[in-house]
Amino acid sequence: MSEGRTVLVLARRDHLEAMRVAAGLTIFGHRVRLVFMDRPVTGEIATSEQAELLELAGIEPESTVASMAGVVPLLDRAALAAAIDGADLVVNL
Repeated sequence: MSEGRTVLVLARRDHLEAMRVAAGLTIFGHRVRLVFMDRPVTGEIATSEQAELLELAGIEPESTVASMAGVVPLLDRAALAAAIDGADLVVNL
């Protein structure tokens, strides 16, 4: 993987691990997007060390979960498809 790639991290099964991976990928100079899927983020996850890492890395999470609208930007199917299409690499966690 070369520097400067666009990486899309899909947080489906393990939100904490996806957050950790997303923040870590920025160390290599990648542009990273993180999309929470499947279920809302819990308060415990939102206040975790991984959430602090996202903030330090400059990653603003997005979501496909309707109940998270107003908390993070919400992606509909078309926007998610465009994000996947525009990524050099998609990581599914």
